[in-house]
Amino acid sequence: MKRSLFVIILCAAVTLGISIGLRQSLGLFLTPISLDLGLGREVFALGVGLMNLVWGLLAPFAGAVADRYGVGRVAAAGGLAYAGGLLVMTLSGDGSQLILGGLLIGVGLSGTGFTVVLGAVGRAAPPERRSQALGLTSVGGSIGQFAALPFSHVLIEELGWAVSLVALAATALLMVALAAGLARSKLPQGEAANLGLAESLREARAHRGFWLLTAGFFVCGFHLAFVAVHLPAYLADAGMPSWLAAAALTLVGICNIVGTIACGWLGGRYPKKSVLSLLYLARAAIFLLFLLTPLSETSVLIFAATMGLLWLGTVPLTSGVVAAIFGPAYMSMLFGIVFLSHQVGGFLGAWMAGWLYDRFASYDAMWWLSVALGLASAALHWPIDERPLARLRAAHA
Repeated sequence: MKRSLFVIILCAAVTLGISIGLRQSLGLFLTPISLDLGLGREVFALGVGLMNLVWGLLAPFAGAVADRYGVGRVAAAGGLAYAGGLLVMTLSGDGSQLILGGLLIGVGLSGTGFTVVLGAVGRAAPPERRSQALGLTSVGGSIGQFAALPFSHVLIEELGWAVSLVALAATALLMVALAAGLARSKLPQGEAANLGLAESLREARAHRGFWLLTAGFFVCGFHLAFVAVHLPAYLADAGMPSWLAAAALTLVGICNIVGTIACGWLGGRYPKKSVLSLLYLARAAIFLLFLLTPLSETSVLIFAATMGLLWLGTVPLTSGVVAAIFGPAYMSMLFGIVFLSHQVGGFLGAWMAGWLYDRFASYDAMWWLSVALGLASAALHWPIDERPLARLRAAHA
């Protein structure tokens, strides 16, 4: 790879590692914050759910700004908002600080998350290496999860949840410096000159596969938010040791490194939509087996490992389908629209689980719903036509 592409991938991967890793570790704070403040789980879950929703709602707009004016400033602003949100969550109150903190973190994620960062990589990488480059960048999120979860666990155990959030806020500020490396990515001027933003939106709106991809990605967000936010509490309710939740989520991050690289490799050799269908089918099977198998430390770790292999592998595949069909020029914006569906799913996965638990003292309905949604997403992805649009085929010819 050219040095400039290497720098972009490196800065993008580390940015994702911080933004996704810190977000993933927030589930460890649910129990101590809820107990310390005397709040039900729904308040914290609502804050995290709104974080996901705001992230998704702003992603298309952040992507459009990044596509037109560059990623650097968008990522730097996102890093500042992210750190501010973590600091707000340390304030005492009736739970409103958790809501406001979640909203600010959502703003930060819209500028430092997948849509903007992968758009920078997608434009910089040549078509034949794009799937691999997106996969390598997405691995950064996995490594960040692997590092952030034990880091956050140790901080909480030794310093308490409030000081831990301050330390995470300081870590989030590193993304502001990394934004300089992402500023190297530029919009392909030749393609941009022949295609405006409005025309790109009209193309996407008229493409059946775009809406199937958008609907299917909802399920990914639902699965990830439910497991990341509520698995620690689910295990604590079952009397499992406190280390198991951190170990399970860390194992998800470790296995996700392998899974994301593998999905990027498979996406470069086989139809991405077919790989996505099989991935969601496998998730449904894993949820079902975990639900039907007696709960033990071994079953939890097996569940975490297998889910990790399928965790963020959807991202290079889904973003790769967007780039393959529509080209890279407005990839951040178009993937941002698809990602909005993911975040609506993330909001429901986080909030609905807390709402159901506070009323029925059980997560059983969420596990069964996760199985059903996995099957539905597998069916939605299978008929997608991921061939490039006619204008791209003509340009390539």
